[in-house]
Amino acid sequence: MNFGTTEIILIVAVLFLLFGATRLPQLAKSLGQSRKAFKEGMREAEEEEQKEKQLSSQQAPQINEMSDEALAEEMRRRAEARS
Repeated sequence: MNFGTTEIILIVAVLFLLFGATRLPQLAKSLGQSRKAFKEGMREAEEEEQKEKQLSSQQAPQINEMSDEALAEEMRRRAEARS
């Protein structure tokens, strides 16, 4: 979708008519703040996910590397931790 100069001018004119010249700067500011907050939230979620992956890979032993007895003991330990 490619907007030309006349389409942009028409959209701006409609916005002026709908919101008025005094409310447009407030609207733009709140839109910018919302966008910034959304990006910050996404960044924090990605960092948290990476930290969880690092913790889970460090703490949990790999199943294919464990003996049957060690696997059974790990299952008991996790079941007790949930209780």
